[in-house]
Amino acid sequence: MALAVDGPHGDRLATELSIEGVRVGAVVRAAEVSRLRLDGGEIDVLVLQVGASSLTAEVVAACDAHGVRIAPLCDDEPGRRLAARFGLTVPLRLAVEGWVLADSLTAPAAPLARAVPAASGRVVSVWGPHGAPGRSTLAIELAAELSRGGRAVALVDADSHAPSIALSLGLADEGPGFAAACRQAERGGLDEAELRRISVPLRTAGGTVDVLTGINRPGRWPELSEARVAAVLSASRSWVDWVVVDVAASLERDEEVVSDLDGPRRNAATLATLRESDLVVAVCAADPVGVARFVRAHAELRATVGSTPVAVMVNRLRAGTLGIDARGQVRRTLERFAGVEDMWFVPLDPRSADAAMLAARPVADTAPRAPLAAAVRRFVGEAVAPAPAAQERRRTARRTLRARVPRSA
Repeated sequence: MALAVDGPHGDRLATELSIEGVRVGAVVRAAEVSRLRLDGGEIDVLVLQVGASSLTAEVVAACDAHGVRIAPLCDDEPGRRLAARFGLTVPLRLAVEGWVLADSLTAPAAPLARAVPAASGRVVSVWGPHGAPGRSTLAIELAAELSRGGRAVALVDADSHAPSIALSLGLADEGPGFAAACRQAERGGLDEAELRRISVPLRTAGGTVDVLTGINRPGRWPELSEARVAAVLSASRSWVDWVVVDVAASLERDEEVVSDLDGPRRNAATLATLRESDLVVAVCAADPVGVARFVRAHAELRATVGSTPVAVMVNRLRAGTLGIDARGQVRRTLERFAGVEDMWFVPLDPRSADAAMLAARPVADTAPRAPLAAAVRRFVGEAVAPAPAAQERRRTARRTLRARVPRSA
């Protein structure tokens, strides 16, 4: 523990906390809080006297990056408002006794909440097999499209192998939002105010998307444990209307056989997200290799998600790799070998995708009438947030197609 409290209050609290058996490593003035070294792992709690020069965005970001909990102290209303702005708990008074502060810091964290509020948002995970079928690109476009009409939308990068949302959108990832949310969830301190504080708002043509960036180094994957990820998604349901989550490809559980049963799992974030989802968007690359990989992985996906609906998006459709009637060939292959009856097609649109990557924006912003943006807009209107009339049209078209095209033996 470290104290950043001015004058006699700091010395008094250090003495009283030591009597209570709490180890105090450093005591500095509030304005000198930036002198503390938080990266050594020796400080887990920072008792901070709230003030404009002490409680700053840089200090909060540093604490988030190194897993340090902030315990605010203040006596005035401006200090309480400043603490609330950063999503901190109600501050204790500067004259708080050491045993009261020790009790508040050592109290057990609330259990990870798994219950979903009655008026809850929906979680949509975007998954695809190995080979870069376009998961991250479509996750960004889905979030941008869902934000239209005033919907509150969050975009989460839960890829523990190759996170890319921050890079694609030109966002800073020094303090990964999703990892910080996972740490707060484990302590029981994750709420709407905290989620707003650690997320990055992305202004799109249709609205605002709050982005929880992924881990900035793949080696940090142990921070994304299954219980933490499930707790973050549960809390996010009461924060926004839609949560779009980009996950990694791997669904393997072999590590449970060869490693310690209580150890971390590299694919825990993906598996937990898929189990917590209301809808899984499965992305298939429209080429022979991509279709073959999707067919092999689809059965494992279905075994993982159970009865959760799965909507298939066939991405980068073009005739160059499949020949005549590329759409029909993919449809017949997925129907025969994967049992997929409903699928949506996204055409290859390299010009629009390249322009969006160059601008670090969604395609819906840089080229709203592009084929890619139009295909995603149609998918959202029919499969993700459909109106009753659109659902009925979809069912009618499906019945007509089945009547016209006989099933192969």
